[in-house]
Amino acid sequence: MQKSILITGCSSGIGLDAAHGMRARGWRVFASCRQQRDCDRLRAQGFESPRIDYTDAESIRTGLAEVLEATGGTLDALFNNGAHGLPGAVEDVPTEGLRHIFETNVFGWHELTRQVIPVMRAQGHGRIVQNSSILGFIAFPWRGAYVATKYAIEGLTDTLRLELRDTGIKVILIEPGPVTSKLREKAIPIFERFIDWENSALREKYENSLLKRLYEDSGPDRFELPPSAVTDKLAHAVEARRPRSRYYITTPTYIAGYLRRILPTGVIDSILSRV
Repeated sequence: MQKSILITGCSSGIGLDAAHGMRARGWRVFASCRQQRDCDRLRAQGFESPRIDYTDAESIRTGLAEVLEATGGTLDALFNNGAHGLPGAVEDVPTEGLRHIFETNVFGWHELTRQVIPVMRAQGHGRIVQNSSILGFIAFPWRGAYVATKYAIEGLTDTLRLELRDTGIKVILIEPGPVTSKLREKAIPIFERFIDWENSALREKYENSLLKRLYEDSGPDRFELPPSAVTDKLAHAVEARRPRSRYYITTPTYIAGYLRRILPTGVIDSILSRV
């Protein structure tokens, strides 16, 4: 039987590449998007594309119901991927902004995952793959809100993996570093909505650092990889008989993971403060 996978955040970047890549591998792909127009575009490309907006609990329920109706009540894999950033210094992120990013990057993932687990329990197997980040285990300046959501996802995922250890459900983290996506562009309106940088005590640093990186497209990072690098690891995570608990992607992720194990926090802070 053809295996099925639900992938969120498929309008562009990692999610879109994963949808195409997993379909090419023979999977039945449900490529969900937040906005209906993106779902319609993917349907025109031959995908089944339920609308799932992580900030809309009803869309999570109806989107998953659409998938289960199509499959007869089964789902082999879930890839939680949709997320957005909120750049800015931690002291300038209002609680409303932090709540906003957690709704999408954490609470929505949690709600969808909770609804999928009973399905996988009933069928006796399944894979839940979470697209975390290098920022899920190491912090970079100006990215505190995003870092907080990824740390939260890592904690929830590690705990869930332990709790489902004796079931047929495998819970897996993917941790990319710089991967080509629209994360920067999509973060701009959220930054403009929540961050009052002009009245910040760090205004000069915004002008000399963050604003340039946010608004000026300087091309790919030195170690940037295409989204297909994530798709390759996703395929292993859902197809391998014994998947890893974590998959590092990009050279910076491997370096950061190694340095975090061997260096004191103060030394790491000194390195990262210059990023």
